Amino acid sequence: MQPLVRRAGLTLWIALTFAFPILHGCSLEPYRLDIQQGNVITQDMLDKLRPGMTRSQVKFVMGTPLVADAFHPERWDYFYEFDKSGNPTERRRLTLLFDDDRLARVVGDVKAAPELLQGSAADRAPAVAPEPSREEK
Repeated sequence: MQPLVRRAGLTLWIALTFAFPILHGCSLEPYRLDIQQGNVITQDMLDKLRPGMTRSQVKFVMGTPLVADAFHPERWDYFYEFDKSGNPTERRRLTLLFDDDRLARVVGDVKAAPELLQGSAADRAPAVAPEPSREEK
């Protein structure tokens, strides 16, 4: 009788040893990696951009562009996306436009020097609010 009890205990131990990790793995969500894609674009990098910089100076500051189109050589595109555990948390798009191989404009969803922005709020709104007319006072 004793060998039967010992065998049953061993069988139970083996079954639990293999069943626990299998059942434990089924109850949890799978691990999702943090994924970075594209060129990392920081505010410090954008602050260094100035109008008139050469392509090599821009490449030194920003890195190699993600897209340098042969049909549009005056345009460099940078894109950055960070997915934390499968959820996109940060996206940045940046287009640098050159004129005669010199940086002319920055277009995108980033904050660059005001003289580089195209269609920025600084271009559309006056720097100082106009004084109210005598009729408004």
